[in-house]
Amino acid sequence: MTDHHQDLSEYLLRLADNAMISGQRLCQWCGHAPALEEEMALLNVGLDLFGQARNWYEYAAELLADGRDADQLAFRRDERAFRNTLLVEQPNGDYAVTTAKLFLFDAWHFHTLSALSASSDARIAAIAAKGLKEVTYHLRRSGEWIERLGDGTEESHRRMLAANDELWRFTGDLLAGDEIQQRLARTGIAADSAVVAAAWQATVEQLFERASLPVPPPANYLYLDGKQGLHTEHLGILLAEMQFLQRAYPDATW
Repeated sequence: MTDHHQDLSEYLLRLADNAMISGQRLCQWCGHAPALEEEMALLNVGLDLFGQARNWYEYAAELLADGRDADQLAFRRDERAFRNTLLVEQPNGDYAVTTAKLFLFDAWHFHTLSALSASSDARIAAIAAKGLKEVTYHLRRSGEWIERLGDGTEESHRRMLAANDELWRFTGDLLAGDEIQQRLARTGIAADSAVVAAAWQATVEQLFERASLPVPPPANYLYLDGKQGLHTEHLGILLAEMQFLQRAYPDATW
């Protein structure tokens, strides 16, 4: 594999893993959401993310060319091989935590796919443009809930403040770029992390102002980094649940 293909496959796995893990967390709300309408909405967002993950995994599998397909990349890799941001692997918590986590990720996802829709890689541009239609709705929906809870009752406001306090530290990992992304961005393939971070910050500030929520200062450095496979303890537990069937009955067919 060339260095360029190695960079590109690594970047594709980051996009795929973010969508897969975020979708898996959302599906854990099945049977537990506060209202039937919310359960259906969350599961539909999760299904959108699974579809996007499959598209990224399939492209990555072609570049890796090591015999693994999309399903094997999703269900046969260990925790240290996953490249998702630390934010999406965090537990669902109460509905304020889930809402805050979704919005922070959706804002990043929206601006990332917006940039990738103009990628010099035609396949990335096509996948991103298709996903952007879904993510535009995801961001609008999570943003409306942030505003509703943040500027709602005293209790809902308190819970949103607590959720942001819990999750904000993981936005550093979400927004940070690295050499792989910088190399791909210089060729017009990947999104420029600094541009995405600035757009994300503006989106968050505008929404938090409407929701009567303070915007915390930039997150401090965290020794963990999902892009390097250094995750919190929560990912391993999530993967054990998500991958159990495939690992117990490898290559099973229905």
